[in-house]
Amino acid sequence: MRYLDEYRDGQAAQRYAEALRAIVTRPWTLMEVCGGQTHAILRYGIDELLPPGLTLIHGPGCPVCVTPVAALDRAVALARRAGVVLASFGDMLRVPGSAADLLHARAAGADVRIVYSPLDAVALAEREPEREVVFFAVGFETTAPANAMAVRLASRKGLENFSLLAAQRRVPPALDAILASPDCRVQAFLAAGHVCAVMGIAEYVALAARRRVPVVVTGFEPLDLLQGVAMAARQLEEGRGEVEIPYSRAVRPGGNPAARAAMDEVFEPCDGEWRGLGVIPDGALRLRPRYAAFDAARRFPDEGGERPAPRDGDCLAGLVLQGRLRPPDCPAFGGRCTPEHPVGAPMVSAEGACAAYYRYRPRPAAAVAAVGAP
Repeated sequence: MRYLDEYRDGQAAQRYAEALRAIVTRPWTLMEVCGGQTHAILRYGIDELLPPGLTLIHGPGCPVCVTPVAALDRAVALARRAGVVLASFGDMLRVPGSAADLLHARAAGADVRIVYSPLDAVALAEREPEREVVFFAVGFETTAPANAMAVRLASRKGLENFSLLAAQRRVPPALDAILASPDCRVQAFLAAGHVCAVMGIAEYVALAARRRVPVVVTGFEPLDLLQGVAMAARQLEEGRGEVEIPYSRAVRPGGNPAARAAMDEVFEPCDGEWRGLGVIPDGALRLRPRYAAFDAARRFPDEGGERPAPRDGDCLAGLVLQGRLRPPDCPAFGGRCTPEHPVGAPMVSAEGACAAYYRYRPRPAAAVAAVGAP
């Protein structure tokens, strides 16, 4: 456990906090992109170590949270179809669509199965050739290589009963869209190390140069994040907008060439909707024409489609995903909306900002009572 002790050293954290107070001379606003970063920040109280005026806001880097309603509706419709097995990671089952989620569909008799890898879904299709197996492929660039490998494996095996319902999203276009918003407050990003470990930093270098914004690639341990904050603050104070990689033990500038090659063979960028952010140019991935036979949306064109977004009443999850609202400031938070009874997607996922605040920064009982128990 030496590694964990080293990167969670309280005295070292205090030294970073002191260094930050020496660096920062004016207010700055940074966005940590990934939900894993958000959870670490709240769990270890990193935000409480920062000097006054240095603010962290939470980004949309939770793939479960930003999967659009239309994709959930299509998944539910496919799951209800006779002869179809809908395979999914477990954290997608409770994400709300416009009228239902996959957990309710399974309770009503749909064949929804939890898998731990897309290769499990391929194996399932091989074992049950009489069933159509659809894998609900969500995630950012971190999950895309494994999903690409699943498609390639199914193609090699000639599995005509396997398909992919692609809901892959690309992070750099989303950051560009956030910066393009007229009310954007973000002045620097803490980029997610695991995404960059796959993709490298080329797109972030282009973004930093075009937008004049610092991008610091961090890990998920407390000292990783404090170091990233300090480096981003120093760039802002010095008027620089560059990409830096303090998380060099996991990230190389060129990323993972083999993983990128698999992605590029199977997927191509396309415009895509992000829940809470709208349609983002080149913000998604779709199967290339070569692998169109494995595209569930083409194989079952009559299932799913655009439906009205669910009416969540006082739930302001969209503003949370945009980084414009802290979860505790949502009227539904901790009262009508809890992990046991989620209203918005950020309360469902283990990486969601609302779930992080609920776990690590619970509201006082009086405030919950005022909102109303679920």
